[in-house]
Amino acid sequence: MQKELYIIRHGETEFNKRGFVQGSGIDSSLNDTGKRQAQAFFEHYRHLEFDKIYVSALRRTWQSVEPFFVKGIPMQVLPGLNEISWGHKEGKVLSNEDDLQYFDMLKAWRNGDLTVKVPGGESPLEVAARQQVAINYIMGRPEERRVLICMHGRALRIMLSLLLETPLKDMDNYEHTNLCLYVLHYDGNKFHLKVANNTEHFIHLPPMISNEKPYDFHAHRVIS
Repeated sequence: MQKELYIIRHGETEFNKRGFVQGSGIDSSLNDTGKRQAQAFFEHYRHLEFDKIYVSALRRTWQSVEPFFVKGIPMQVLPGLNEISWGHKEGKVLSNEDDLQYFDMLKAWRNGDLTVKVPGGESPLEVAARQQVAINYIMGRPEERRVLICMHGRALRIMLSLLLETPLKDMDNYEHTNLCLYVLHYDGNKFHLKVANNTEHFIHLPPMISNEKPYDFHAHRVIS
């Protein structure tokens, strides 16, 4: 069995734009920029024949692929693709104290302690466990040769680590921006990374939309 996975992060929301924490508990919608990003992605890749679309249970993902769904491609919700839960931080702008706590958590993750989590939230290991169920479901359908998956920033990093069999503690190596594209090819034995954090589909959009500032690790902000 061979399979191609086109994996994208959702388009921009007002929470992204204003620096609020989203996570799995905030079911935000795309803003005008996000909708234009989604349309630009569709126009660039509409020629591809996707057999199936998979999205998380959060509306910003299905809104990002809505033009493909309207075109007639079947779509399915898999809650295992949901963003990591940021617990009681969701819906808030991080304070300086929150920033320091978040930085300490990222440092713990990079050092291999993947059980650390925000109070009331999820750890990377917990997200990986539910994602594995979703991966098994997707990979259990060999008739779906080319699949489009829309998910979230931190969840995307975890998913790529699982699929590419790289250490979860190194997940921040997988950079992302709103509605960026990763392409993975499964050769029947393992996954191979073909495209990473690609936004060439924004080439005709105004700079203020196409040049979204990428995740700034040193700012310690949760933009998901």
